[in-house]
Amino acid sequence: MEPSLLQSAGAGENCARAESCAISIELRQRITELERIASIDPLTGLWNRPHFDQIVEKELDRSVRYHQPLSLLLLDLDHFKRINDEHGRPAGDAALREFARVTLAATSVCDEYFRWGGDEFAVLTIGTGYRAAARLAKNLREIVANHRFPGAGRVTVSIGVAEHNSAEETQDWLRRAETMLGSAKQKGRDRVSVDPQGSSDQWASNRSISALHLVWHEAYECGEPTIDGQHYKLFELANQLIEEFLASNDNFERIAPAYESLAEHIAQHFSDEEAILSRSGYARLEAHRRAHAGLLGHATRLRDAVLSGDARLGALIEFIADDVVAQHLFKADRDFFPLFSRL
Repeated sequence: MEPSLLQSAGAGENCARAESCAISIELRQRITELERIASIDPLTGLWNRPHFDQIVEKELDRSVRYHQPLSLLLLDLDHFKRINDEHGRPAGDAALREFARVTLAATSVCDEYFRWGGDEFAVLTIGTGYRAAARLAKNLREIVANHRFPGAGRVTVSIGVAEHNSAEETQDWLRRAETMLGSAKQKGRDRVSVDPQGSSDQWASNRSISALHLVWHEAYECGEPTIDGQHYKLFELANQLIEEFLASNDNFERIAPAYESLAEHIAQHFSDEEAILSRSGYARLEAHRRAHAGLLGHATRLRDAVLSGDARLGALIEFIADDVVAQHLFKADRDFFPLFSRL
């Protein structure tokens, strides 16, 4: 065969392969999109119950493996049938959508929010023990109670909270959350009931002082030099603060400068990161900004506690290791890592 014919045949084969590859990629993308649509509740836009069943075992495995607590909030709108009976089904649907909107805005970007079924909802709080989950539940209850729902008036919610115990089966954990929800309703509704057990207390008591040290690994890098450098610096400043606290004997004047350095770095890092993500066209930038604002508010409250001498090591560790590192850097930030994977 002539060289020109060989080249032509080879070019044709390459074109066919490229076309086949493009079709395969498009097909995978469409399948992924269909799976995502199938996992979303069409009325509220939240994840649905089948999606919870799909991801919960993986989250439980991660929780037990890395000693990161996992809690579940079950929410039930009080007397919701009355809304449908008195105002009609469209008003009830509108109330469900509004409920989902106002409560979703108060959850963390790391939390997974589901429509459980009917007028029941669930929040899976990752890296959160029963105490922090209870604070979230109380905040959600207050938000709903103080909100006016167009066409439905005042709506209240009962919430049950249970942290997973590493030794229990998934269904036993769900039953404890359902029991707490039932308790909240039996006690008069518009309240929160919490099961004060889980693995977080045991895991915390088993930590030695040497474990109170953050170790940086290359796997934490996203590929964007400024963000990676600031994340590394955050680890350094956090370890300096922990060391100062352990050596201070409650001398808060000694702790304050280390905390100020860390807080200032976090604020500057969040600002720089948001600017970089904006330039990179990050789709979830607004949600990321809200997460940053929540963490900065927490940092300010901790600063007040440090200056007043009321700070506790546990609160500092929870903020640094759990809120900033485990939940935000390890989870929320990883959502934008693909933007820089080729840098």
